[in-house]
Amino acid sequence: MEIAILRAGGPPPELAGRFGVYDAMFARLLGPDFAIRAYDVQAGELPSAPDAHPAFLVTGSAAGVYEPLPWIAPLLAFLREAKGRTKLVGICFGHQAMAEALGGRVEKSERGWGIGLQDYEVWESAAWMGEARPDRIAVPVSHQDQVVIPPPGARLLAGNAFTPFGLLEWEDAISMQFHPEFEPAYAQALIEHRRARVPDPDSAIASLERPNDQALVGTWIRAFLKG
Repeated sequence: MEIAILRAGGPPPELAGRFGVYDAMFARLLGPDFAIRAYDVQAGELPSAPDAHPAFLVTGSAAGVYEPLPWIAPLLAFLREAKGRTKLVGICFGHQAMAEALGGRVEKSERGWGIGLQDYEVWESAAWMGEARPDRIAVPVSHQDQVVIPPPGARLLAGNAFTPFGLLEWEDAISMQFHPEFEPAYAQALIEHRRARVPDPDSAIASLERPNDQALVGTWIRAFLKG
């Protein structure tokens, strides 16, 4: 199955050489059953049509969806056109972009930075989660912005006190604030890169030593895309 990665950002240049760009991270997460076609959204690249691929995945970004950057409005317009015509997956910034495009609201959170490994309570099931749905998942995060009002029709599946709207589902779309594509070594390197800007980086790095559920969330995304 082919999936289009709408690359809205990337790792800091100092880290990209070691860990790859987001396309490579998602290729590792999704596995060999998926062919990747990447579009550099920040450079103005978008697919030729909103149904040009069976699915679109919007990546993370250092940008905020509310910033007046020239590539954000076209991306949001594209997502509005694509909704209902193909499958959509949003990760971090992608989660926020889908929410903003489809009638929700995103803000820079007064709670500040979310970094390290965070636990999310799983409140509801979806078919792509399979029968053995856990009550809680632990996944790396790295964000300041958050969805504060979900779009109409979105179903809230998971969240926590820090990020109430952590995992949303529509019939043909899912989005999540956390980063299942971030392997612990990259998440740690990113915190080190931002050490002067983030709160309590040592505790966040220590949290990444705990077991995580990246593989499980990767299974969920694969099942959603194939379902």
